[in-house]
Amino acid sequence: MRNLLYYKHSRNTKRRLKLVEINEQELFDIANKTMQNAYTPYSHYQVGAAILCDDDKVYSGVNVENASFGLTNCAERTAIFKAVSEGAKKVKAIVITNGTEEMSKPCGACRQVMSEFMGPDDIVFLANNRNDYKKYTFKEILPLAFSDEDMN
Repeated sequence: MRNLLYYKHSRNTKRRLKLVEINEQELFDIANKTMQNAYTPYSHYQVGAAILCDDDKVYSGVNVENASFGLTNCAERTAIFKAVSEGAKKVKAIVITNGTEEMSKPCGACRQVMSEFMGPDDIVFLANNRNDYKKYTFKEILPLAFSDEDMN
């Protein structure tokens, strides 16, 4: 098991506030376990996500399909919305896994929602059903994120 040292920072000030230690394996375990709860009667493509937030709590989510495919909600957004509904406002790290041998890849809508709650240097782990993974910073998976700064 590896521990990841992470500097908590404010999105606007970019200053280091607090050193937080997270256990990467715990995030992977939660994402994999939660994935079993995915509601995927149409695609049978199960996805699980686990996020570590600024309150140092881990939140999880799964994809939830709907017969009207446009109303389907992805695991990443489910986890983020769950965290926000509990009071968290900042995602420090996310693990996204799925039930296939292919690496998970968040869709464009998920990347945009992630950009609202993640900083450019926050950590994204994309994994598959064999626990193979690739580690990225958020800016690597969405280099030109649209943000509130673009609205000024």
